[in-house]
Amino acid sequence: MHKHAALAAMLAWLTRKERGISYAETHAGRGLYDLDAPEAVKTGEARAGIERAEVDPASPYGQALAMTRAEFGARVYPGSPVLAWALLRPQDRMTLMELHPAEYAALREAMAGSGAAIHHRDGFERLLAMAPLSPRRGLVLVDPSYEVKTEYAAAAAFVRRMAARWPEAAVVVWYPVLPAGRHAELLAGLAPVRPLIDEVAFRHPPERGMTGSGLAVANAWPGLREALEAGRAASAGIFA
Repeated sequence: MHKHAALAAMLAWLTRKERGISYAETHAGRGLYDLDAPEAVKTGEARAGIERAEVDPASPYGQALAMTRAEFGARVYPGSPVLAWALLRPQDRMTLMELHPAEYAALREAMAGSGAAIHHRDGFERLLAMAPLSPRRGLVLVDPSYEVKTEYAAAAAFVRRMAARWPEAAVVVWYPVLPAGRHAELLAGLAPVRPLIDEVAFRHPPERGMTGSGLAVANAWPGLREALEAGRAASAGIFA
């Protein structure tokens, strides 16, 4: 929720003016999630998060949630691609990368009719090869699984290269805050680009796993801090 509320606020800020933007993701995932699916019920994440959050319906995040539910049903939750689709305009362009075969297939189904360019490719390699995208003003979301420890260093290396190659785009990387503090390697690797950091701690952290959520933004434009603060304020009762 922290990531999605912030993303919605940033996209709303970027699309204030008529000129189109480019939005891209390195690890898009499946795009849409069924809150009643067995895996969702088992983890309890929805019950502890979106189902008890007080989302401001007038916020970009609240508007994106309402549009998603109107289109796909009341018991779905948008991944970042569908959330962005709800907020982007006809003059904007979306490019999505997803390497996992099952997730890629689900993503194509969820995004049918969106006009997004969807690639079954390694997101780091392919987006670096394509950058800068057109329109030049844009946002890149970096959201790996972090299931492999080396992904922290890989994400940092990608952000440094992308920030230099596409200076007109904000490059946003999400990371989990864990008791082991593994995100310290990511932040150390991002130090050369002097990112804007936005971290939240869960009000009621689980006994195991994530205790918070973080976003680091390279090429942060003026006004981005206010957008991140607005995203955090869009939901209440979840973060300390």
